[in-house]
Amino acid sequence: MTVVTNGTPSSPLSLTSHSLYPRSPIVVLTSTRVVITLPDDSLVVTPATVIISPQSGKILDLIPSVLPRSAFPGPAEYIDYGKKLVLPGLVDAHVHLNEPGRTEWEGFWTGTRAAASGGVTTVVDMPLNAIPPTTTVANFELKLAASRGQCWIDVGFYGGVIPGNADHLVPLVEAGVRGFKGFLIDSGVEEFPAVSSSDVDLAMRTLRDVPTTLMFHAEMLPPITASVGDAVQQSHPPLAPQGELSAYNTFLASRPPSFETYAVEEILSLSHLAPNLHLHIVHLSAAQAIPLLRKAREAGIYITAETCFHYLGLSAEEIEMGDTRHKCCPPIREDANRDVLWEELTAPDSCIRTVVSDHSPCTPELKLLPEHLAPEPEPVLEAPPMRHTDSGIDMTAPEDGRDEPEQGPGEERQTKMTKTTEPNGAEKQQQTVVKVDKDGAVSCASSTSGDFFAAWGGISSVGLGLPILHGAAVERAERGKTSGVPDIVDMVRLCSQATAAQVGLSHRKGGLKVGLDGDVCVFDDEDEWVLQSGDMKWRNRCSPWEGKKFRGRVRETWLRGQKVFSYGGQNGGFVGGRPVGEAITEKRTA
Repeated sequence: MTVVTNGTPSSPLSLTSHSLYPRSPIVVLTSTRVVITLPDDSLVVTPATVIISPQSGKILDLIPSVLPRSAFPGPAEYIDYGKKLVLPGLVDAHVHLNEPGRTEWEGFWTGTRAAASGGVTTVVDMPLNAIPPTTTVANFELKLAASRGQCWIDVGFYGGVIPGNADHLVPLVEAGVRGFKGFLIDSGVEEFPAVSSSDVDLAMRTLRDVPTTLMFHAEMLPPITASVGDAVQQSHPPLAPQGELSAYNTFLASRPPSFETYAVEEILSLSHLAPNLHLHIVHLSAAQAIPLLRKAREAGIYITAETCFHYLGLSAEEIEMGDTRHKCCPPIREDANRDVLWEELTAPDSCIRTVVSDHSPCTPELKLLPEHLAPEPEPVLEAPPMRHTDSGIDMTAPEDGRDEPEQGPGEERQTKMTKTTEPNGAEKQQQTVVKVDKDGAVSCASSTSGDFFAAWGGISSVGLGLPILHGAAVERAERGKTSGVPDIVDMVRLCSQATAAQVGLSHRKGGLKVGLDGDVCVFDDEDEWVLQSGDMKWRNRCSPWEGKKFRGRVRETWLRGQKVFSYGGQNGGFVGGRPVGEAITEKRTA
């Protein structure tokens, strides 16, 4: 029997000796199937015993066998998980927590609890849709203040690239952000405008020698000339809809794959400005961009991409009329496109290095769901005035003096107008009345219900990634697919090891290895279940995953040697009664 101490084998362990470990309590987790990281950073499934110090939060030892409780006579919490999978905690490198400013959409408390319930031990928060966005150090400090005492898991942060904030980028790195994101198309919220080619040029020059990742929402309007240049800032709406606004195919046709390939080509054309800077495409949807990225990587350009659970688990063909829960940008594409994404996940030197949630929630009324799809009303936080230009739709305040239905006792109302462009070019306005009754319950009456163009785009799924990915991979194998079928080691690589590396956290996160944080996900890959509304832990229970059947369920989540979630336990499964997560603000060095 060999003990792996500090990454190297040592002498056999006496079953009555506890001398290798501190006299303070330890946590011992064992299983016949543990995904561990070897000294060369490769991953392997093996019987193993993981020994963690809850005091330091670090993994003390990894023993490549299942040791009995009697091997640890001192103070130890010992759990044998049998054949359940013991994995490193997942690192979801693309999450919108929206606090401060839009906590009625999501917040640190609810968002990190949802993540913890799915084996995610670290999320990295996007710079929008919080108000203010994380585009200056002062704004970052406001976000950090809002996070204190609310995080059930560890949280890292991205900064934003917007026109005019280039001088804030390096100070944000010094303050601890893990990377930056910019939009090449309208973001949908006015406080986070799109960047032009000259803005990208300046950002690349500013960050060229800085250890960080520069990421892009890679959609771009069709160029009029050979170079889009600064015209991208004009924020023209996407292609005018041709068909019923409640038909998903109408929306899909308005954001074709060319939007993504134009954007990727623009980024690649500027990559020579910062040859050592890690460039990254967020939420890649269009398979047509893969050959461009592969060719660039072969030429030595340091660029990677991520895709999302919804692009792998959902397809355009299955989206019903008016089911705007599926709306996101870039859009969910056809099944044939999805198949190419799966193939790329396991391809040699794949350009898709990570899979993330892009958890981007909003309040249910902004989804403009038809009545038969709308979730049960729940108490909501007071919402600030909201204007967005998602999909070229201008959400504006109502005109003064507009007639409204009679208001009930104790009821508050917000009226919103949507402006759409008809196929003949004519503009059309429609009214939405959002009602909040005296008990705080929300309902929505709208002539735009089911309108994919007027609805807010974004999908809620943080904490569901492992069941989605595992279940879909099993289904692919059952359909006879022989490639593009990731195994559990691939899933750990895509959702933990590589996501940690993407944000410079490989020295702490992303693996079960001596010296790393004792972050653990216990996964029962045989459990089959259907997601119900009550299973959703995020703030607003509105998601296209509702009613979907999953294979595999997270049973426990451990953060730095402390159990934070146990499925079926008291308090919704959340252990300890208080959050123990931390904001990660250490300066990135790799």
